[in-house]
Amino acid sequence: MTQLDVRPRVGDTVNGVAGGEGGDGDVRGKGLGKGSVGLVGSAVIGISTVAPVYCLTSTLGSTAGEVGVQMPAVFLAGFLPMLLVAFAYRELNKAVPDCGTSFTWTVKAFGPRIGWMCGWGLVIATIIVLSNLAGVATSYFWLLAGEITGNPSIAALDDNKLVHIATCLTLIASATAISYRGMTATKGVQYTLVGLQLAVLGLFVAMAFQKASAGTFDTGLDFSWQWMNPFAVESMGAFTAGLSLSIFMYWGWDACLATNEETTGSAKTPGRASLIAMVVLVGSYLATGIAAQMAVGSGAAGLGLGNPETSGNVFAALAGPVMGPVLGILLFVAVLASATASLQTTFIPVARTVLAMSTYEALPASYAKVHPRFKTPGRATVMAGVATGAFYTVMTLVSENVLTDTIFALGLMICFYYSLTAFACAWYFRGELRRSARDLFFKGVFPVLGGLLLAAVFLKTLIDMWNPSYGSGSTVLGVGSVFVIGVGLLALGLVIMLITQRRSPAFFRGEILTKSTPALVVED
Repeated sequence: MTQLDVRPRVGDTVNGVAGGEGGDGDVRGKGLGKGSVGLVGSAVIGISTVAPVYCLTSTLGSTAGEVGVQMPAVFLAGFLPMLLVAFAYRELNKAVPDCGTSFTWTVKAFGPRIGWMCGWGLVIATIIVLSNLAGVATSYFWLLAGEITGNPSIAALDDNKLVHIATCLTLIASATAISYRGMTATKGVQYTLVGLQLAVLGLFVAMAFQKASAGTFDTGLDFSWQWMNPFAVESMGAFTAGLSLSIFMYWGWDACLATNEETTGSAKTPGRASLIAMVVLVGSYLATGIAAQMAVGSGAAGLGLGNPETSGNVFAALAGPVMGPVLGILLFVAVLASATASLQTTFIPVARTVLAMSTYEALPASYAKVHPRFKTPGRATVMAGVATGAFYTVMTLVSENVLTDTIFALGLMICFYYSLTAFACAWYFRGELRRSARDLFFKGVFPVLGGLLLAAVFLKTLIDMWNPSYGSGSTVLGVGSVFVIGVGLLALGLVIMLITQRRSPAFFRGEILTKSTPALVVED
């Protein structure tokens, strides 16, 4: 299909307004669909991208294994830096409602090179997550098919590498097609899938509390307020490991901001939606964690959440015992819905970041093309789908250990670009921090605290990754493969940036995007 190139350049005119440097009244557009998403739709997209049911089944047990009964406290501790960073995103979005989000804001605050690397961190983190989501959705597809048919041989098809890859690529292609068709198609699918997973999660929590009160399982525990004390974790190493997992569980809420140019009230609605999404997520995580811990405990025996044999997929182990054989199938459906929904919405931030980078000449011009009918960054969306499929296929064929270690390296990317964005907020608004107490805290103090917390996790994770025991346990020349992958992906970004700098010197000279450049948005 034809694409519409709407990339404005310095001196161009868009909607009757001169491009490039301009005054406060300049309003320019990239061609995205105006007003396609409201407050509820934006919040749903944020929740969907995080994929709460998928996150819980994959990290609930691992977190309990690291910090024991302090799991709820660690969920709250992971929520704190994310909340502080969310304030930074909200304030930056008010001033510069641009779909490039972290990339655009860090360029305006710190210059083109730091901004480009921040954008790279977001893009590569999203590609890793997309590939992992597709793999999880594929596994649960065959697991669910086996449960429904009662035929273990059907569930075993997931162990066939060629069948697994073919199914995974089909899911990626389907998610890409839905995202390609625009925000209206995205919303319709997401309302259904997010509603389903939250409803089933609520049912699981209710039934877990019921089992806990009846003392159904020997490993169950009585609730204690001590569970909410993060200082009771046995060691700093255990706390950091649990915190890293907790931060991963909140990642993706910023998808609300990536749709800011397509949201009604683009300056305020996305920020409000992100905070709503965060509250829903922390409430869901706390309720599920407390209910599951009361029902089966956090130990390593039996159904305990910390059992290493089941901790990687907690709901697969608890579905039948907690919800029964019939309703338990709903939990499998919810995990599949969660991974599938997130797979589809996670294309939103990466495609729009690539669109913005191309619009501002930080990437080839072809990725700035917007579909004339669907009003989406069609070529950037397809590129993200192809990159995800290729990445997952290669990693799966090379080694399951390599694929696992890329997921462990994800936390490094998340802390990298979130912390840069938080620091960018304080620096961008540095001249306004003395105007009022509100400006001081929401534009300065809170973002800096959030950035420092995430930077600390980044550095601690970087140190831990050096140890070969981190992740799958594989090594490269005696160094942990997770370290090699994480640092290697960031280094790859530097190489690509240097190549891009030769092709697009104007951007890297600071001639295209500066603090005074007006946002390329459409009026509400």
